[in-house]
Amino acid sequence: MHYLFTSESVSEGHPDKVSDQISDAILDNMLAQDADAHVACETLCTTGQVVIAGEVTCKGWVDVQQIARKTIADIGYTKAEYKFEAESCGILTSLHAQSADINMGVNRGKAEDQGAGDQGMMFGYATDETDNYMPLTLDLAHTLVYTLAKIRKEGEQMTYLRPDSKSQVTIEYDEQNQPVRIDTIVLSTQHDEKLHIGDKYLLVTPEMIKHDIIEILLPRVATRDSRYGHLLEVFLEDPKAKLLVNPTGNFVIGGPHGDTGLTGRKIIVDTYGGRGAHGGGAFSGKDPSKVDRSAAYAARWIAKHLVAAGVAHEVLVQVSYAIGVAEPVSLYVNTFGTAMVDMSDVEIAQKVRELFDLRPAAIIRDLRLTQPMYQETAKYGHMGRTNEVVTKTFFDSDGRRFTREVELFTWEKLDRINRVKAAFKL
Repeated sequence: MHYLFTSESVSEGHPDKVSDQISDAILDNMLAQDADAHVACETLCTTGQVVIAGEVTCKGWVDVQQIARKTIADIGYTKAEYKFEAESCGILTSLHAQSADINMGVNRGKAEDQGAGDQGMMFGYATDETDNYMPLTLDLAHTLVYTLAKIRKEGEQMTYLRPDSKSQVTIEYDEQNQPVRIDTIVLSTQHDEKLHIGDKYLLVTPEMIKHDIIEILLPRVATRDSRYGHLLEVFLEDPKAKLLVNPTGNFVIGGPHGDTGLTGRKIIVDTYGGRGAHGGGAFSGKDPSKVDRSAAYAARWIAKHLVAAGVAHEVLVQVSYAIGVAEPVSLYVNTFGTAMVDMSDVEIAQKVRELFDLRPAAIIRDLRLTQPMYQETAKYGHMGRTNEVVTKTFFDSDGRRFTREVELFTWEKLDRINRVKAAFKL
């Protein structure tokens, strides 16, 4: 029997994502000066106000206010009419030293014996229904808001757009769990109340935005993946399909003025859009000693390898830890009956233990997680992204600018694919 499945995404201007990006920008600037920095940074954004708090151990010094204001400006909150603006918003900071009790459990004499920064379970997931091994519902939802933000920043079309937006995609799947059609797309985007054309003002309406989404946004999105193009063509011609644009009718008030934002409140958007599972721990603002973050990346790395190598069409990996203990408490693999090897899920999990070292220090080493690589993860999802090397700019303790080459999204690399194939005789 066919069924419907839905995932959502939010833009970089969503208040929760504004908070995530500030927290990760602060983390990156600390790691750029001290690769061993321990950081747990939380951010709250509301009308004209940013509050930054947390625990930090770092040899360097960063200008937290400057970092927060630059992050807000880069997102697009640069106009006073938004009631939240980079240069005028108030910024309160309360960062203090990390708990000595936690630090004692994490830091050990031997680097490889580094304990987990907290207890908990983390999940990784992969599926072969898209080229980047992500659920199609989430990948399409991300692409919609990412492309909408790109159009906004270009400033040539849809010039009424403001930074805050959300998307939601519902796809119909068949009995073999294959996507067959897009059932519903929901797009809510913040916008100016009026559009200035010449010496006249035109009221911005949902009908105007819907027209532009059909004529401008969706054609761009269709080029991202061949399946997008086919499914979107069918979607626009399907009388049963639904495209809902700004369903409330108006979305002028938005961003942190419309809704308070907080670090770590978009954990499903950050991961797999409701597919697989989630252990409950957020990512942003946390250095890699926190397994909430590093082990979740490692679990994705493993799941993607298993699918890409042909072990299974779909894989969920769970790993769990005790605070201060290096070895994982458990490792679980579920292939949902899609395994293409003559092995049980338990046997696959045993192979994974042999192939991947899941001690926190080993994860940090293998995925190069002490790099200042995290601000890019804080928008449009942490998984399914492009592994690439970029040059980033930071400021040292004396305020001097310096650059670093940083490798992003290392957990998306398939650098052990040959080893995995050999272990499973593929």
